[in-house]
Amino acid sequence: MPSKSSASNASKKSSSGCRCFSFRTLSILAVFLALFSAVYSFLDARLNQFYIFDHEHLHELSQRAVKAHGDDTRSIVNYIVTELEEKVGSTHLNKEEEWVFNNAGGAMGAMYIIHASITEYLIIFGTAIGTEGHTGRHTADDYFNILSGTQLAYVPGEYEAEVYPAGSVHHLRRGEVKQYKMESSCFALEYARGWIPPMLFFGYADTFSSTLDFPTLWATTRITGREMIGNLLKMKF
Repeated sequence: MPSKSSASNASKKSSSGCRCFSFRTLSILAVFLALFSAVYSFLDARLNQFYIFDHEHLHELSQRAVKAHGDDTRSIVNYIVTELEEKVGSTHLNKEEEWVFNNAGGAMGAMYIIHASITEYLIIFGTAIGTEGHTGRHTADDYFNILSGTQLAYVPGEYEAEVYPAGSVHHLRRGEVKQYKMESSCFALEYARGWIPPMLFFGYADTFSSTLDFPTLWATTRITGREMIGNLLKMKF
């Protein structure tokens, strides 16, 4: 039978070991967070170097497409993709209209991913019957160029809705949040620039908390992953 002295020494050693382990773990975690913060700050200040799209050109292009084709949304989309191919080339564009449902923030619509990379995405998003939901609070600026229909937006404290008709752009700044609504048919060219991967959590959340539509989740993941990884291999961050 071990003596009380031996048991006490063993207890002290165990306690000392736990304290050392905890201190070591915290030290490693602190170093990791410091390095991550430094790298993030360095890259965040240089995000403009990675962009291949210009939000002002996309707005002007959307306006020209609406003016040229009126209520013919399909022709508007074709007009936009054709000019983008001429301007930035087909290397970083997905020209196949792979439409998938998108549930996020309580709203439901469909999207066609034209481009997806670490720092940018460009999609056609909309619905033919209307929807309403939460914009999400994102790590990227979001430019919602209305191609057909009207989008409404609301922020707490205001007594009037923000109204965005065809040809206008709704700029949701990074970190901001709003309620939005498409009362009926509405489609938009949506362009986000900033840190795109963290936005995926918002895009996936409704699948696990509400829809349980895993085939759509797989289709979204497959297309997004293919485009992001493909662009990364082409040195497009």
